[in-house]
Amino acid sequence: MASSTLLPAILQAVMQKMPAALNDHHYPGWHLAPVTGLLNDPNGFIHFDGHYHLFYQWNALGCEHKHKCWGHWRSADLLHWQHQPIALMPDEAYDRSGCYSGSAVDDDGVLTLIYTGNVKFDDGTRTAWQCLAQQNSAAGFDKLGPVIALPEGYTGHVRDPKVWRQGNHWYMVLGAQDRQLQGKVLLLRAENLQQWQLLGEIAGSGLGGLGPAGYMWECPDMFTLGDSTYLICCPQGVAREEKRFLNSHPSAWLSGTLDDQTPAYRHGPLHELDAGFEFYAPQTTLTADGRRLLVGWMGTPDGEEMAQPTVAHHWIHQMTCLRELSSRDGKLCQQPIAELQALREAGKVYQGRADDAPPIDAQRLELLLESQGGIELNFADTLIVTWQQDALQLARRSLVTGEWHYRYWTGAASRLQILCDHSSVEIFINDGEGVMSSRYFPTQPAWLTLRGRAELQAHYWSLRRCMVE
Repeated sequence: MASSTLLPAILQAVMQKMPAALNDHHYPGWHLAPVTGLLNDPNGFIHFDGHYHLFYQWNALGCEHKHKCWGHWRSADLLHWQHQPIALMPDEAYDRSGCYSGSAVDDDGVLTLIYTGNVKFDDGTRTAWQCLAQQNSAAGFDKLGPVIALPEGYTGHVRDPKVWRQGNHWYMVLGAQDRQLQGKVLLLRAENLQQWQLLGEIAGSGLGGLGPAGYMWECPDMFTLGDSTYLICCPQGVAREEKRFLNSHPSAWLSGTLDDQTPAYRHGPLHELDAGFEFYAPQTTLTADGRRLLVGWMGTPDGEEMAQPTVAHHWIHQMTCLRELSSRDGKLCQQPIAELQALREAGKVYQGRADDAPPIDAQRLELLLESQGGIELNFADTLIVTWQQDALQLARRSLVTGEWHYRYWTGAASRLQILCDHSSVEIFINDGEGVMSSRYFPTQPAWLTLRGRAELQAHYWSLRRCMVE
């Protein structure tokens, strides 16, 4: 679609289709979601000038992966968000096939976006530019154009710049695919955002002690917590295992130390970041008080997304809840941000056998469970958690075939924190040692039924709605 007609078409789509989305009983009550069309990767997550900004990949014109713009939300408290003007649209030669993912930085008091301009050619080939845009006085963004061309030795799959300031330099990690079709993460450095030096490959397939580990590493993000430098990424094509990396494309993390001079990233094995059915493209930022937060897209590429019933209501996908990251014994842990507790309504308590517990309204729910396992959690006969002494199993029927699909977390669990919305369940295990995030589409109102002879303690709250303004 020509750039001259894109904005009017977006406005028409929002006006015509937003009512159907917002009236869908699967539309979330407190998670971030598109007012219409398709949402995917979170972008540009940053605290800037007293507000948090979260941008997102958005196709307002339909539920397909096309016409990728950057939508924009802003919040003072991480709970109440407001819509901002569309930040980026694919209206230049260097980003005509989509304004793909990237990050945001404070460049001497100016909110600046670094994103991938995607260009697809008629012969099926593609290229990519890493581009800049700066916020203007009208709260929109002025494009400054490309600053990094496609590096030599890589295919057109180079994208998703994540940029941070360290000392006197800017640093960037960038997802890439080399000419041998192996996924890599590149490290770049600059004194200003215009002129970048490629330092080299720091992680990926065949590097750092890893064997074959996928054909493309998307959405890299690097940060330090405690004594460890973490790299989170989305290694497309990593081999499926019996109980890990079962999604069409997973998210993962590495822990180690970075030498930016060599460069070299010395790290341990690849770990799954979220063991649920839907989680991808996470991005982190620092809060004003120094916490490291993460948000992810509660979706997966190339899965059963187009079979989701929300498509009939002209919208698809949502974000995860915001999560605080911590490093415990070399493990990357995730917990819901403390700010979410402000959504709690009157609390209830249950102690006793699971079989004797009352049904719980799971429409919008926070549930804390303590037990040694031997319990089944049945969410409206649509999503079933089997909590064993040494593992959790998540079961959900295929939206296409009706057969049961399974996801797993292995280890002894004694405490679960579960957050539910109208069509999502997020399970935090042992104070964030593991997480399982999934969409599900129950009849409403949805009820949670507990089964089993094991003893448990439960504390739970209904969560109030918290919609974007």
